[in-house]
Amino acid sequence: MSPLAFALVIAAAITHAAWNIVAHGVSKAGTPFLWWGAVGGTVVWIGVIPFTGGLGTDDLLAFTLGVGVSGVLHVAYMAVLQRGYREGNLSTVYATARGTGPFLSVIVAILLFGERPSAVALVGVAAIIVGVVAIGLVDRGRPERGRSLDLGLVFGLLTGVAIAIYTIWDAHAVRTWNLSPVAFMVGTMLLEIPFYSLGVRGRWAAVRSLGRTQWRRIVAFSILSPLSYILVLTAIRIAPVALVAPLREVSVVLVSLFGVFALKESRPGWRLAASAVVAGGIVLLAL
Repeated sequence: MSPLAFALVIAAAITHAAWNIVAHGVSKAGTPFLWWGAVGGTVVWIGVIPFTGGLGTDDLLAFTLGVGVSGVLHVAYMAVLQRGYREGNLSTVYATARGTGPFLSVIVAILLFGERPSAVALVGVAAIIVGVVAIGLVDRGRPERGRSLDLGLVFGLLTGVAIAIYTIWDAHAVRTWNLSPVAFMVGTMLLEIPFYSLGVRGRWAAVRSLGRTQWRRIVAFSILSPLSYILVLTAIRIAPVALVAPLREVSVVLVSLFGVFALKESRPGWRLAASAVVAGGIVLLAL
């Protein structure tokens, strides 16, 4: 991976971890928070489009198709993820999704895009995925009694599939039609607003209340969350998806380290050991 692409993805991971830490707690509000995120992100970033190459293309049909499909895929991803959090243990869903998504993205990128990462890079990819899953499984609980199947694993896998699908589609769109990452991100968020508006129908009082009490966190989210993915999309234009997709999960490690040192979460040795595995994978990708 080129030094520029590596730097972009690491910056994306840091930004992603930052908004997760800032929005810690408020994101549990569910759809009202997602609505504010889509609206806030659109308002914050739409003015940046003219200074970042506009749409990146004169083909309005291609741009509309790219962001239209991406918007639907991202909403579907969030719907499955939120359902998973209701049905299963949070850490189980998160770990399974964050391990499955990059793994599937690597496989599809190799098969569909013809990418051929080196053996060393693939070892690094494997180390990152294993470490991320290990971090998520630290707090994994047992399935509820009477259930032979852990729904957390089921919805975690479905969420991972959704991550892989939107990652591959977004990579295809920005590469094939040379779309500007900023315009692509704004278009996607803009199209998410109607979906989330349907999700909060009858709950507008809760939306307004969240906006009044958590506006600082919403503003931070509106800046940092889109920025993290804009950096990923920029990296995808110059680097293989098979390397970018796993490397962006470094954010999971950063949040885990925050949990160890700032929140004093349980089993710090396990978390640090898993983080070390991910760090080893990062070194291999940087070679």
